[in-house]
Amino acid sequence: MTESRAFPRFPAGFVFGAATASYQIEGAAREDGRGPSIWDTYSHAPGLVANGDTGDIACDHYHRYPEGVALLRELGVDSYRFSIAWPRIVPDGSGPVNPKGLDFYARLVDELLAAGIEPAATLYHWDLPQALEDRGGWRVRETAERFAEYTAVVAGHLADRVPRWITLNEPWCSAFLGYSVGRHAPGAREGRGALAAAHHLLVGHGRAVEALRAAGVREAGITLNLDRNLPATGSAADRAAVVRADTQHNLVWTEPLLAGRYPHTEEETWGELITGQDFRRDGDLALIGQPLDFLGINYYRPIVVADAPHREPDPALRTATDNRYAEVRLAGARHTAMDWPVVPDSFTDLLVALKERYGDALPPIHITENGSAEHDEVSPDGAVHDRDRVAYLRDHLTALKAALDAGVDVRGYYVWSLLDNFEWAFGYGKRFGIVRVDYDTQRRTPKDSYHWYRAMIAAQRD
Repeated sequence: MTESRAFPRFPAGFVFGAATASYQIEGAAREDGRGPSIWDTYSHAPGLVANGDTGDIACDHYHRYPEGVALLRELGVDSYRFSIAWPRIVPDGSGPVNPKGLDFYARLVDELLAAGIEPAATLYHWDLPQALEDRGGWRVRETAERFAEYTAVVAGHLADRVPRWITLNEPWCSAFLGYSVGRHAPGAREGRGALAAAHHLLVGHGRAVEALRAAGVREAGITLNLDRNLPATGSAADRAAVVRADTQHNLVWTEPLLAGRYPHTEEETWGELITGQDFRRDGDLALIGQPLDFLGINYYRPIVVADAPHREPDPALRTATDNRYAEVRLAGARHTAMDWPVVPDSFTDLLVALKERYGDALPPIHITENGSAEHDEVSPDGAVHDRDRVAYLRDHLTALKAALDAGVDVRGYYVWSLLDNFEWAFGYGKRFGIVRVDYDTQRRTPKDSYHWYRAMIAAQRD
């Protein structure tokens, strides 16, 4: 690999890391007492995941985690963000705790610490125990209460060794892709049920923060996949569509978390689905809006939005994502293998706009995911020369540095992902890793992007 451009330079103490998620890499889906999750159910249902892929084996990280930690040590990262599988700890979502599940994560944490790598744990990366979904899932408040109990168990076991904790990863995907679009587990297409799920996820976050504080953790936060929504044209209709998109993608989370209020644009966005809600309770905003030590942000691309009519003419059948807007492909931009446009400047704009909106109420930020799926090929020399991913990472780290220079308090960056993995409904057809995984042999091959990121981290310490 040749890469001669200068690396962006970050302040002393800036955290560089890599990230993964439990269902995407662990495998061992039926081993050592792990219970079924909604993603086990979803991926085994015919026709929902590309090629019929499942996470049954994935990257076999459950058995191969020392190899993963060795790759992280060689990469030179300060921190590793992983997620804990709720059904591995509490197989039925509530009730008896599985000691073998706790032991696995204890071994992983000890391996990381021995390698000089700081663990950062995510408590929920979408693998809800199926038993809780059978009782209503995130549509019902009980799930939020069970989440707090699970959090207390895990934090009580690991808080002395894990300094940074994330309650939820991308609740937008859980609520709206899972309960409205139906493209993620549990595969529902609902209106009010999806909005109830969004709210109960935030309630669960609040309850989990209480449990983390009680356990004495050093840092507690949440990770949001915030989007930079841009109008397709300058028309009033497209600008209004951006407001609705911004409400659903961003404000439904940031307003309760950072401003102690619900979005004032929610009735325009959801109409009768929100005006007739009965899932909010007195005291919820105070619970949700507890001070955070950091805000995690996952960023990949901007979204171009155009006005569009309701897809479902019958109001009784509309889902929570039928908000009279449509995503439009951005002309003139390179697109990744996910068909996402690559616009690094929008990364800077998103962070600066967030600072301008929330001011001192915005906690320090960690970029908890950023990366790209590309059309990787193994070259005759056995390497993966993923120049497009190298360019993506370089340009987005440069854009991140521009946000810091503009006064945004960003403390860390985690590349997504350490490994190629199970990419949800796309199965194994999309590769985000800086390390290639041959799913037939489980062989790991660091790509050029891995070597570039390692050199970039090392350059910060010169």
